[in-house]
Amino acid sequence: MQGPQPLLVLAKISDILDSFSLVRPELTLAQIRESTGLPTSTVQRLVGNLVAHGFIDRVDDRYRVGVKMPYWAAPATHGVEVIEIIKPVLQDLRDRVGETVCFFQHSMGYRVCVAMAETRHMLRRDMAVGRILPLHAGSAGRVLLAWDQDLADRILAARLDQLTDSTITDTDSLRQAIKQTRADGYAVTTGERESGASGLSAPVFNPQADLVGALTIMGPTLRMPAEVCVGWVDDLLEGAERITRMIGGRLPSSNTHPGSMGISSA
Repeated sequence: MQGPQPLLVLAKISDILDSFSLVRPELTLAQIRESTGLPTSTVQRLVGNLVAHGFIDRVDDRYRVGVKMPYWAAPATHGVEVIEIIKPVLQDLRDRVGETVCFFQHSMGYRVCVAMAETRHMLRRDMAVGRILPLHAGSAGRVLLAWDQDLADRILAARLDQLTDSTITDTDSLRQAIKQTRADGYAVTTGERESGASGLSAPVFNPQADLVGALTIMGPTLRMPAEVCVGWVDDLLEGAERITRMIGGRLPSSNTHPGSMGISSA
């Protein structure tokens, strides 16, 4: 039967397009073949057709997603609030790791939970949409400070209240932790805001490459010891990139690969 063939072709095209990311926006044919696992002849044929129809652009011997793609994609998110766009990502990530997934934004010197997909475990950390939390404690706050220089300077100049035995209250230590978060591209913390709680967070950016918020996985340290959190970093970063791409965002120029940020010492 010939009926299923178009679906197989679409699946292969989807695999090719999924090979591109914000970190690797340009790929060679060999890299596309390695990412997809498709035969060389199939990659050459499909990529050639995708270039011919504007899905992919060729730059010398490398390829990138075509500039017409945002034009076609624009109606998908037009008039849709960012929170509505990110909810499916939060739910998918929650189902993948089994813990509560939240999205935090900065507001008036605090971080606020603006969306969440709650864990189905009976034992969970207390969180709700609208919850207001300090910026100097926890992974989400660390991310919000790492990609907002002015905000970081304001928080570093203020008193850092001790919430638990693990809360960073020393300005120099927090400044270094912020720098490390920017260098790593994510933050993992344990017990800083609430004893017995762990979290890992990554940044989301808008089309101007400005920080939109922090995607966070959070839960009891009993289920989320350090090694588990580290094991979920790739899932977290994939979710953050997915949201960034869905809202038409892009990484800051210094974040084509995670780099450092010059947090001032003042």
